[in-house]
Amino acid sequence: MKRRYQQRAGGRVPGGIGAAAGALLAALCSLAGALPASARDAGPPPGAADLAATIAALDAAVFDAFNRCAEPGQLEAHAAYFDPAVEFYHDTGGVTWTREAMLENTRRHACGRFTRALVPGSLAVHPVPGFGAIARGGHRFCQADTGRCDGEADFVMLWRHRDGAWQVTRVLSYGHRPAANR
Repeated sequence: MKRRYQQRAGGRVPGGIGAAAGALLAALCSLAGALPASARDAGPPPGAADLAATIAALDAAVFDAFNRCAEPGQLEAHAAYFDPAVEFYHDTGGVTWTREAMLENTRRHACGRFTRALVPGSLAVHPVPGFGAIARGGHRFCQADTGRCDGEADFVMLWRHRDGAWQVTRVLSYGHRPAANR
């Protein structure tokens, strides 16, 4: 079994990335840019009743930009939702440590090739006092040219609210399998 490594602060970190898994990994985490208004202007941390709606809106916005990342400015808009030191753990693709490292993979493997759709009714949001929120759910990945949804997985995203802005600091994407209703 061949292993690939990525550099992280003076050490080698295992992070083998297959083509399809690397594309998803790239699209979600290797992102750079300034926060878009929707993330920057989210206001103070909402109460429990509003938190789920806030995170659902952020999830929709981050993946709207992801789904259109082949269009000018959309990859940068998507990137802005992620902390520069975001950690992404992918059960088939390995670990990614920065959004910059993943941005090149996103351009190369994801943009214009597939889209992400949240599985309806799957998003659960839990507050993390003094930090932000945990979002958990399921998502499908569909071919951009045909719309055929071939893959499905579970995810966890840790959202930090700081200085009036929301950013993702950790992502877990796991349980990859064929989509239930292809």
